Parts: sequence; structure tokens; C-alpha cells
Amino acid sequence: MIQVSNIHKAYGRQVVFDDISFTVNKGERVGLVGRNGHGKTTLLRMITGEERPDAGVIQVPAHYRIGYLSQHLRFFSDSVLQEACRGIPATDDGRDETYKAETILMGLGFGRDDFDRSPADLSGGYQVRLHLARLLVSTPNLLLLDEPTNYLDIVSIRWLARFLRSWPGELILITHDRDFMDSVTTHTLGIHRSRIRKIPGPTEKLYQQILMEEEVYEKTRLNEERRRAEVEQFISRFRAQATRARAVQSKIKALRKHERLDRLQEIKDLEFQFTTAPFTGKWLMAARDISFSFDPGAAPLIDRLSLTIGKRDRIAVIGRNGKGKTTLLNLLAGELAPRSGGIVRDPKLSLAYFGQTNIQRLDPAKTIEQEIIDIHPEGSRKASRAICGSMMFEGDNALKKIEVLSGGEKSRVLLGKLLVSPANLLLLDEPTNHLDMESVDSLLGAIDAFEGSVVIVTHSEMILHSLATRLVVFDGGEVSVFEGTYQDFLDRVGWRGEEPAGNGAVQDAGGKGSVVSRKDLRRLRAEVITRRSQTLGPMEARIAEIEDTIILLERQVEEDTQALVDASVRGLGEPIKRLSKAVDEAKKRIESLFDELAALTDEHASLAKDFERELEGLSAGA
Repeated sequence: MIQVSNIHKAYGRQVVFDDISFTVNKGERVGLVGRNGHGKTTLLRMITGEERPDAGVIQVPAHYRIGYLSQHLRFFSDSVLQEACRGIPATDDGRDETYKAETILMGLGFGRDDFDRSPADLSGGYQVRLHLARLLVSTPNLLLLDEPTNYLDIVSIRWLARFLRSWPGELILITHDRDFMDSVTTHTLGIHRSRIRKIPGPTEKLYQQILMEEEVYEKTRLNEERRRAEVEQFISRFRAQATRARAVQSKIKALRKHERLDRLQEIKDLEFQFTTAPFTGKWLMAARDISFSFDPGAAPLIDRLSLTIGKRDRIAVIGRNGKGKTTLLNLLAGELAPRSGGIVRDPKLSLAYFGQTNIQRLDPAKTIEQEIIDIHPEGSRKASRAICGSMMFEGDNALKKIEVLSGGEKSRVLLGKLLVSPANLLLLDEPTNHLDMESVDSLLGAIDAFEGSVVIVTHSEMILHSLATRLVVFDGGEVSVFEGTYQDFLDRVGWRGEEPAGNGAVQDAGGKGSVVSRKDLRRLRAEVITRRSQTLGPMEARIAEIEDTIILLERQVEEDTQALVDASVRGLGEPIKRLSKAVDEAKKRIESLFDELAALTDEHASLAKDFERELEGLSAGA
């Protein structure tokens, strides 16, 4: 059991904790919540002894081991597996428990091919995963995890949630992913206004309790202010009357004894409201059979992907790290060009892109305010300051230079720049990594209210369940479009490797589970390949024909529009009438073709996936 008693902590005038006390009892898994900068990480560091409280004590039982996932990484072994095994506690009988390290490494996204790699050769994200694996395999009594999901992909996050639900000791967890926290923890510990409270149950229960208590406090304060005003009015009115002297003195003493309730200071949240650029069409963008690889000699990261983005689409890009999700956003944004296939963008497309690597594009020498003004130069300084304030850079904080900001603060600057960029398509690459729960909720609300379309890369299942109506799935070395919600995906497809192993029976093409010979398997495969060619071939030809027609029509519209301008300047009535009609008819034809293209592309992707699954089922029995 951990006992925290009467802790006080301040940095200069900023009070972080004011006389806080709580306990973590045996077997409790505690979610630690609070806004960014309110002391969550500081509290963990005080429990580990890395920081000292100004007053109060933290009592830890003798021989009680605490494991902390910190951001300071040090490795001592030559290979990934050896480094993970350093955490395995010694056993009395000398048993080899390397399998525990292997299981955890694979759960966190390492392959067996990675076991012999040097930790120094890993990316920063995978070094954090290795540190986490070493920590988990060490089975400390108390596990302290500070944002462990930031460097994990969705499959590893799902594995970690299952692992932590069966954690035998105590746990304190910080994460911005509310669903992940609630799925793992038994209690919630909340930091609020420099105080702390702990309740059994999920985060929502704590937030509702805080909201109710503050409503009661404010009503009480207003009632007491009204009564105080009445008493002060009585004193002022009868102070000079000798007959009322005793009553007046009694009222004065009562006022002095009764402590005045202060107005609760407003706690600022991020304020999101994206600026929508007008768009009257139906389809913003269509990608057809795009493929891409950084190394022409290697297998492509993205292979023959087709995707249409329509008005008010909410498309989530999901899958393991390093499989091409960010690359896909860069292709859609035009920052990379596909090696084959093509992307057709509507002329009225206005795109705004938030990417983690975009932080590097901020000018270290500029202030926050200057970065916002650069995006919106025609706006006033007052408007720029308002955006800075909505991103919690109020007053002179807006004059901070980029070079002194933390990673989380730089992300907020990027989000601020996004808010002033009129757009009808948002590309968002992990936008919640540096936000607290309240800010994530605010961002989700702004995305929901946005009139344009959104393509978002995220590992948060809460966001997926809240927003996604279509998915681009990177799984098993392949990428495909799934028409449906994330829950539909889990119910109908699921992540590879999470399904329970089958009994090994080979199913025939009808899926009835009958065992067939290798000769029959080859025949069935040939039949499927023939049906695939006969079905998809004509569709692919029609898709190519539609795209070529759209391109020709759009060029014709541009030419006719310019001719129409010239005719208007010269006052030529007949050409104006003829060209106006031609432009209008061409635009209607283009919109009709885009509708047909979208329907065909989606049908093609769905059928291609069905044929692929059928072939995979036959290959498994070969």
C-alpha cells in the first residue's frame, strides 16, 4: 500500500499541490487524471523519489518495488531480447523465463526478427516500447505508466489493455485516452484546483462529481453573498442608533467569523472551431490504384489502393506503426507523389494538414503570434491573439518564441494554425498525442461540427468509435478500404493475430469446412482468379475511362470559362449564351461521373478484398 499524506508542492508562486492525501491499496489500478500542467507527472516523480515534496510524506512499504516508465532511456545489452530479459527477476530454481520477455515484446509490436537487433538501432518510439517491455517483465509491486500509448499502435494498445487488466500488483496510469484508462483501471484519482480526490469507478463518475460539487459551491457562494449584503446593509442602516448597538455589534462579529467563499477561478480549456471553406460538389478527392514505396526495389508500403473522399466523410486510417499511414496522408496532401496510379482533386479543394513532423516547419526564431499571423496575414493582431488564447497562450505567452516551447506546446501552435486555415478537408495525423482529456473532448466536438471532410490517423479506439464511418486499414502487410464503422470492422473482420486459432480444417470455396485435396485446391484457386479477372477487369476499364473523361471535361470547362470571360468583356450575346450552357452542362456531367466513379471504386475495393480473402483461405490449406 502507498500512503500519501499532506503533500504540498509549489514552483515559485505556482502551487501544484495544496495539502493532498490519498492511498493506493493492494490490487488497485488507479487512473490519474487532470489537465496538462496540473501536476500528474510531478506526482509520479515524487512517488519514485525523483522529486521531493515541500511538505508532507509518502510512505512506501519495505521491499516494495516501484517500476516507472520515464522518458530517460538507457540500455545496457547488445540485443533487444537481452535488454528485455534484464527485467526478469531471478528465480530460486534458476528457471529460464525468457519466454516472458518474448511474449511481451511481441505483444508490443516487435517481431522475432527484431530480437537480435541492437537497441541503439531502434527508432525512438520502439526504444520506448523496449523500455516498457523491460519494465513489464520485471513485475514491480507498483507500476507507474505516464502516457504509455503515445508510442504504441492500435494493435499493441489493445494488447497492453488486456495485459494491464490482469496486472497482479498496483498500477497508477496517466493517459489522454479515456476509453483505454476506463477499460484498465478500478479507481480514478483526479487532480483539480491543486487538490486531489480518489473514487472507485471510471473517469466520467469523477468528472460528474466534481461538476456537481462546483455547482453546489457556486450556489452556496451566491446565497452567502446575498446574505452578507443584507447584513452589511443592516449594519450601515442602524450603526448610529444606540438602541440597535448590541444587534449591530453581533452582526459585525458574525461577519468576521464567517469566512468569505472566493469565486472559483475559471479553468481554461482549448477552444476548437475549424474554419470551413465553401464546397458545393460531392467528391473532394479520388485516389485510384495508388502505389508507393520509398525504395523502388522493396515491396510497396501502399499497393493499388483506391479511395474516394466525399463531402463530410469521416475516414480513419488505422494499423500498426511504420506500415504507411502517415505516408498515405502525405500522398493525399500532395507532399509525395504515387509511383503508380493517380489522385484526382477537385479544383475547389482546400486542404489543411496537421502532422507530427510538421512541428519541424515552425520557425524557432518566431513567436507564437507571428506563426499564426503568417497563416492569416490579412487578419488583425487582435484576431491572432484570440487564436493564441484559444490554444491557451494568453497575454504575453503569445510572445514566446517557438524555440522555448515543449513538444506539446508546439503541437498546440500547429493546431492554432489549422484553426485559421479555411478548409474543406482536414488531414490529421495523431492530433491528440499531447492533449489532455478535456482538450481531446473539445477537439472531437470541433471535428463533429466541421462541415468539411476529415481523414484522421489515430490509435485511439475512443476516437474511432466516436467519429469513423469509413476506415483505411493497414493490416497483415496490406492496405484496404473498409466500408463501415470501427465496431463493424471488429465484429466482421478484426485484427489479424487476435482471432482465436482455428482447428486447421480447410474450407472449400463455399466455406462449409469440408477437407479438399491439393489438386482441388489448385483448381479452386484457378477458378477464383478467373472470376476475379472477369469481375474486376471491366470495372477497372470503366474507372480508367471515367477518370480520363473527367480530366478532359475539366480542361474544357477551364477553356470555356476563359472564353466566356472574353465574350462578356466584348458584349457578345450569342457566345455568352452558348458558352454558359456548355459550362453548366459540363459541370453537371463531371459531378455525375464523380458519383459513378465513387460507387465503382468502392464496389471494386470491396469485391477485390472478398476475392483476396477467398484466395487466402485456399492458400492456408495448400
